[in-house]
Amino acid sequence: MSDEHPHGDSTRVISAGKIITGKPGEVKERASVVIGNGNIKWVGSTDDIPVEYADVTQERYPSSTILPGLIETHAHFGARNGSQPNVPNPELHVQGWNALYSAKVLHQLASIGITSVQSLGSKFYTDVAVSQAVEQGLIEGPRVVPAEPMITTTGGHDWKDGSEVDSLDDIRHAVREHHKAGAAVIKVAATGGFMTPGTAQWNAQFTTEELRVFVDEAHRLGKHLAVHAHGTQGIRRAVDAGVDYIAHATFIDEDGITRFDGSLADRIADAGIYVDVASPPSYPPVAHETIAPRAFDLFSHGVRIVTGHDIGAVIPPYGYLYGLEQLELAGIPRSEILIAATSRAAAAIGLAGVAGVIERDYSADLLVVDGDPLKDLKALHNRQLIVIRGKNFIPEKLPTYEGRKVPSQAGPVSVLGRRSEALRRQQLQQW
Repeated sequence: MSDEHPHGDSTRVISAGKIITGKPGEVKERASVVIGNGNIKWVGSTDDIPVEYADVTQERYPSSTILPGLIETHAHFGARNGSQPNVPNPELHVQGWNALYSAKVLHQLASIGITSVQSLGSKFYTDVAVSQAVEQGLIEGPRVVPAEPMITTTGGHDWKDGSEVDSLDDIRHAVREHHKAGAAVIKVAATGGFMTPGTAQWNAQFTTEELRVFVDEAHRLGKHLAVHAHGTQGIRRAVDAGVDYIAHATFIDEDGITRFDGSLADRIADAGIYVDVASPPSYPPVAHETIAPRAFDLFSHGVRIVTGHDIGAVIPPYGYLYGLEQLELAGIPRSEILIAATSRAAAAIGLAGVAGVIERDYSADLLVVDGDPLKDLKALHNRQLIVIRGKNFIPEKLPTYEGRKVPSQAGPVSVLGRRSEALRRQQLQQW
C-alpha cells in the first residue's frame, strides 16, 4: 500500500473523508496524514499534501474517519479468577500464566483500536514485563504505562498483590521500590475496595499527610500519582493531598449511601485532577443506571473525565466501546467522549505530547473507521485500519459485550446495603 520514499524511510499517506485530530473542536474534511518512522510527519487537506510526498501512493478511505488511537486509562493485567493452566500444580506457573494472559489482553485491546493503556495495578509486576515486551518487539499491542502492584495498607484493598505499607517511611520505600522496578505511575488504594471483602469502601485507608508523602515522592521521581477512591472521605483527602488521577470517584458516605458532593467535584475540577468514572452501582439502587453513575454529575461540574473502565477487574477488554456508549447514555456529548478517549486520556496517563493527537511529531497511532463517530459512536465498531506507532495491527475477532451481570451477594449493592442495615441495627436497643 505504500512506496519507499527517497529519504530512505517507509513513508505512508493515509487519506480519508474526515480527520478528527483529538484537539477540541478540530475536524479536518477531506484530509490526509503522512506517517514515517513511527511518527506523524504531516496532516492537513488532501489537496495540500506537500510535493515531497507526491510520489507516495495514497491509502484511500473516502467514506471513513481517521482519529487518534483510543486510550484506556484504567486496566489491570494478569489472569482473571478461574484461569489457570491445566496441570497438577498450577501454582508453579502463576507468574508465567499471568504474563501470557496479559499478552492476550493487550492483543484484544489493540483489536478494538486502543493504542495506549495505563495499568493501575498488576500482581508480580506483570505490567512492567508486558510493557517491555511491547517496547522490545516481542509482542504486538498498545504501549503500556505500568503501575505494578497497587500500594495499600496492611490488610487493605488489594493487599494480596503484595505492596502493604503502614508508616511514612514505608510509603517512601514502597514508591522508591516501584520506581526501581520500572513503574511509570504510582497507584494507591485511598479507600477500601469491593474486590477485597471487609475493607470498608466508604472509609479512607490513608491520612491526608500520608497521601501527601505519596504525591511528593512520586512527583520527585517524575511520576504521576493515581488513587483508587470509592468513599467521599478518601476522595476529599486525595484532593487535599494533590493527587493527579482519581479512579472510580463513587462518592460513598460513611453510612454506605451514595451521595454526590458538588462542592467536592468543583474542587476536583479546579485542581485539574483527571477522573475515570468506572463506578459500581449506586446505593440505594437507581433504575436504568449506566456503568458510569457519576459521569454526568462530574462532567457538569467541569471535571476532566477520561475513559478508564477497570478492564481486567470489572469488564473485559472487549467491553471498552460499550463503556463509551454508556457515557453517551449518561448524557456526555459525543465530542467530549472522543476527547476523553484520546487526547485527554493521553495527558492523564503521562503521554501528553506523545499520543492522543493527530499532529506532526506525535506517535503514529491511528484508527480508521467507516462512518463518523461524531454522528454515531457505533462507527467505532466499523474498524478499517489500526496503526500503532506506524505499523498496521491485524485485529482478532472479539466477542460482543452486553453489560454487567446481575450483582451477586458479594456485589457492591449488597455490600452497601448490609452496611446501611448494620448502622440501623446499631441504633436499636439503646436502653
